[in-house]
Amino acid sequence: MSNYTDTKTTETGYYTLRPYKRPLKSFQYEKRKVLNPDWFQGSRETENYFEGWYFKNVSADEQNTWSFIPGISLVNDDAHAFIQVINGQTGDTYYYRYPAESFSFSSEGFEICVGQSYFSDQMFVLDMDDGKNSFKGVITFDDVKKYPVWYKRPGIMGWYRYVPSMECYHGVVSLDHGLGGQLTHNSRIIDFDKGRGYIEKDWGSSMPKAWVWMQSNHFEQEGTSFMMSLARIPWIGNTFTGFLGFLLHEGSIISFATYTGAVVKDFQYTDKDVKLRIKGNKYTIEVHAMKSPVNIRKTSVGGLKAPVMGNMERMIHESIDAEIHVLVKDKKGETIFSGTGKHAGFEMVGYMELLKK
Repeated sequence: MSNYTDTKTTETGYYTLRPYKRPLKSFQYEKRKVLNPDWFQGSRETENYFEGWYFKNVSADEQNTWSFIPGISLVNDDAHAFIQVINGQTGDTYYYRYPAESFSFSSEGFEICVGQSYFSDQMFVLDMDDGKNSFKGVITFDDVKKYPVWYKRPGIMGWYRYVPSMECYHGVVSLDHGLGGQLTHNSRIIDFDKGRGYIEKDWGSSMPKAWVWMQSNHFEQEGTSFMMSLARIPWIGNTFTGFLGFLLHEGSIISFATYTGAVVKDFQYTDKDVKLRIKGNKYTIEVHAMKSPVNIRKTSVGGLKAPVMGNMERMIHESIDAEIHVLVKDKKGETIFSGTGKHAGFEMVGYMELLKK
């Protein structure tokens, strides 16, 4: 934690983290953050802007799945920082709101603070209490698997990352990592020692009108991780359906996306599940994602706030206890991967027919 000092408070026993004032010069930061999509990509002068990081955590006994989403919304009349929380077992969600000034970030790596909570690619510290629900604790990461970044492909978006003024950008921070530590929710202790985690992020002005997103790193073989997103994307006065994703298995990454020349050959959906078949130059990928029973029962209860022109006003619903079946075949039709991912994040948002266009 090169840019933060950590001092234990006698009152809570948890860490208060504050940035040193040693930032890079602005032009250096602007240049370096392009090849570091996990870093904060905005600025305090940006308007109609949002940025949020998604930390998913599953306990070793698989009885607890919690996601925490720190971020910032920069709009003229309602600028604020936030931390959203999802309980995968109950479907309950929480929204902790903070003044925009309580958001701080490092200019030399991925480290952010929201209020008294801290998040990085190596750990996070929670200290949240709204009078009804509190979260406190320290979770550390080990063996973090980073998505490869280089100038020709600066992250999961490929060359689209260089296109200015896109509605929404996407980044993967950690494909898979181990967890250590405990969290306390109110008086309940949640043990995450030897659990598994995943981190990704979004930034821009708005989320798409319609999208499907799914992710799991709880397959039969530890270390396997899968993510895919399909969305309707504004483009030079028009729109198109684009997608991106990856499969990490046995240390190798298969990337598939619109920019790689892959195409969606089949897309079917109901209100409970999605089936996709994607054909690329080397592989064919078949996916079947299904909402969890908890999410289906609680469709009118709880939800996440999503941005519209930077304003966190759109309500969506997400399951983080879904299931994903993934089948990958090579050009000869031979199966090179077949598995089922549990404790999956899964979103179906907007008018799904738009994604068939």
